[in-house]
Amino acid sequence: MSKLNFPIIGLGASAGGLEAYENFFRHLEPDSGMAFILVSHLDPGHESMLTEILQRTTTMTVMEARDQIIVAPNRVYVIPPNRELAIFHGTIQLTVPELHRGQRMPIDFFLRSLAEDQGERAIGVILSGSGSDGTLGLRAIIGAGGVTFVQDPTTAKYDGMPTSAIQAGLATYILPVEKIPEQLVLYKKAFFEKKIKPAVPVPPPTSALNKIMMLLRSRTGHDFSFYKQTTIRRRIERRMTVNTIEDTDTYARFLKENTQEVHLLFKELLVNVTSFFRDTEAFEVLKKEILPQLFKQKPDNYSFRIWVAGCATGEEAYSIAILFREFMDETKQEYKVQIYSTDIDEDSIAAARSGIYPANIGIDVSPERLRRFFSKEEAGFRIKKEIREMVIFATQNVIKDPPFTRLDLLSCRNLLIYLEPELQSRLFPAFHYALKPGGVLFLSSSESIGSFTDLFGPINKKWKLFQARESLVAPREGLAAEGLTWREDPVRKESDEPIKKARELNLLELTKQVLLQTYAPPSVVTDQEGNILFVHGDTGKYLRPAPGQASLNVIEMAREGLQMELRTGIHNAVKQNTSVVCKDLLVKTNGDKQGITLTIRPLTSPETTQGLLLVCFQEEGPPVQGKPAKAGRPARKGESSRILELEQELLYTKENLQATIEEFQAANEELKSTNEELQSTNEELQSTNEELETSKEELQSVNEEILTVNAEFQAKIEQLAGMQNDMKNLIDNTHIGTIFLDENLTIKRFTQEAAQVFRLVGTDIGRPLGDIKSNLEREELEEEARAVLDSLVPRELEIKTTGGEWFLVRIMPYRTVENVIQGVVLTFNDITGLKIIEAEILQARNFAQSIVETIREPLIILDSDFRVVSAGRSFYQTFQVNNEDTVGRRLFDLGNRQWDIPRLKELLENILPKDSSFEGMEVEHDFVNLGHRRILLNARQIPGKEGQASLILLAMEDITGK
Repeated sequence: MSKLNFPIIGLGASAGGLEAYENFFRHLEPDSGMAFILVSHLDPGHESMLTEILQRTTTMTVMEARDQIIVAPNRVYVIPPNRELAIFHGTIQLTVPELHRGQRMPIDFFLRSLAEDQGERAIGVILSGSGSDGTLGLRAIIGAGGVTFVQDPTTAKYDGMPTSAIQAGLATYILPVEKIPEQLVLYKKAFFEKKIKPAVPVPPPTSALNKIMMLLRSRTGHDFSFYKQTTIRRRIERRMTVNTIEDTDTYARFLKENTQEVHLLFKELLVNVTSFFRDTEAFEVLKKEILPQLFKQKPDNYSFRIWVAGCATGEEAYSIAILFREFMDETKQEYKVQIYSTDIDEDSIAAARSGIYPANIGIDVSPERLRRFFSKEEAGFRIKKEIREMVIFATQNVIKDPPFTRLDLLSCRNLLIYLEPELQSRLFPAFHYALKPGGVLFLSSSESIGSFTDLFGPINKKWKLFQARESLVAPREGLAAEGLTWREDPVRKESDEPIKKARELNLLELTKQVLLQTYAPPSVVTDQEGNILFVHGDTGKYLRPAPGQASLNVIEMAREGLQMELRTGIHNAVKQNTSVVCKDLLVKTNGDKQGITLTIRPLTSPETTQGLLLVCFQEEGPPVQGKPAKAGRPARKGESSRILELEQELLYTKENLQATIEEFQAANEELKSTNEELQSTNEELQSTNEELETSKEELQSVNEEILTVNAEFQAKIEQLAGMQNDMKNLIDNTHIGTIFLDENLTIKRFTQEAAQVFRLVGTDIGRPLGDIKSNLEREELEEEARAVLDSLVPRELEIKTTGGEWFLVRIMPYRTVENVIQGVVLTFNDITGLKIIEAEILQARNFAQSIVETIREPLIILDSDFRVVSAGRSFYQTFQVNNEDTVGRRLFDLGNRQWDIPRLKELLENILPKDSSFEGMEVEHDFVNLGHRRILLNARQIPGKEGQASLILLAMEDITGK
């Protein structure tokens, strides 16, 4: 068992489970410190979307479980399709299911493994779902001391699974799904944080424990004082944890004020955890090794008596009944079988009497037994009448109430382990008293008979099967010495009478033993085949071990002179059911010959001795010395006539037997033929029934899987609907016309804004784009779209409508998520406003350029690096500059650096940046081609666009002649 420092929560759901899962994680804090393993009924051939869907409801990591992965806190693990999930030492184990899909119980399978791996730290949660999967898993968790949560059926979409768990009494908490996370966190804090147990559990104070025991005894009538104290303390601590109570005295007061809690604690202490054929191998040993011995040599009217003590909800009692029924069918025998099944819990007895069990018992019961001994109902399986009538259920306390007696089999499994050794030592004599000599005691593998080896002998030590031995101590006196409650009860009227009768019987038995030893002749008790079962007196004069293989057959062991008479006498005694007496027989004994009278008498009085023979050897006179005749024995009077008589009788018997055999064979052939026909019909009906049952189970399983898949699809549809709404609002707010075309340029979808370009209506979907009349001045979009479809290269172009509107058209390939081209997408951005602004800017620019070109003064525009951006016509004419070499060059580099004027450079580089402009500055310079010139300069900075440097407008006037 793996002890982790954090709890592992097993959640099970099927139909309607997706909504429950989402609601659960929506109300759970992501840092709860717990690990969650989700088991659902999934379609084995469909990829589950559960992981993706749940990831949207929690920030914890949600992942599909992988084999051999170690479970970590604050993570969610989801079972994959077509896998069974278990946990071993905190590690996930995945296996391929072996059972047919209609018979799988994946939730039970996981919760059972969780109970085995985590013990009292196991936590199981059952949410919405149909059927009863999960009930047996919760039973295992309760048995291990864990805690269970079940969704309130009134809040579940499908209440089958929650209702099944609640009706079985396996729900510690019954809550709406949104309340379960809060209670889980509280339980974790109480059990795992505040109450981490030390190596040796600290027992509750004795006074508080005694108060609790007194309350239980007064309210329920049952005394748990002799139950194992460790078990009682552990169960009390568990109830304290559930109720978030830390102090034992406080819990005792709470118990006194809360009647319902007394009932729950009583149920907790009973530990009603059982199943059909628990320890399968033990039941196989019972059927193959024990039942043949119990059935051996039983008369036709024999009645088997069996007691199942501590039967819980009846699974073990019905399992034993099924074994007896199967054995009788296989051996073609028919006996009355009466099974007394008792338990201290009235609710468990009521459930056992109903004989209805959940559908998931198929985990423990083979399909053949389910078909043979159970009938399928909506609620699960009901035990059939032939098995139900074999069992009588009753409420009984093995400590207080008298046991059943004259039992052939007593089964008391997984009860003694909860009792103190003192009480166990008082129960074993009671069990021995209840069993017949040779009766069988059936315990669990974790129990033993202790020191009572004088009362019970082992039959199978591994599976704890014992046989009751003959005891020299009177049974009831031994029980009185042990001081069992039912022996001490003064209310019982018969309490003194059995002791008196027992003492009288003891004296009678003693007298009988003395008389037998003194006057009774040597005798043996045999079965009808002559096998010796009991020997009285000294039979050595008449019987001796036969040579060869050891044998206890009285005929084979007979001394010389007895074999023929014994064989004949036994045959006649069995056939005629009368006593046979053979007188004047001489038996060779140690060289002498002893005359005896041989008497063979059937034992027909007590029912326990039916079918047995008593063979007596009565001596007649003293031994005769001498050797026997050569023929083997001396001739006797009347021997020849006796032999002749026997031969005639034997011949007559053979003739009658032959005639009877022939008649029997003829009748048997007819019966065989009829039986074969009935058997064939029965097999056909059984085959049809099996097919129908299988089909029904498959349909139910498929229906659950479909519901799960449908829930996943529904969640996906809701997600897609949300995305579609987002896309619609996005498109509506961008006001971009869009047309979706397939590979044949057929319209698949379009937005309303696209109708400004093409005259589209709703019925145009599915028509080719070329068939739709557009508002464009040029019909060129279809060719452009086809070119993009062929080349997969996006294109952009500007188009104008007949109404004067301008659109920027982008044509791009339509790519799927799998990167498959399935057409093209056309988008239309209205750029009419931009076109108007562009025209206005162009007009303003032309206007400014006209001004520059018109005025007489030379004008030039420079950038921040003093490169020429533009120059007026007068600049080229006045200073005789070549316009082709001007734009783009630095002003100071023009005309072979004729314009590298220091004063001009100083003004532009130093003065202008400070003042943003200057006016009336004069510079003089000698030009190569113009000579000395005097120039008047005016300059101003022109602000550039945002993020760009300013431009410089420089005006130059030649004032040389002025």
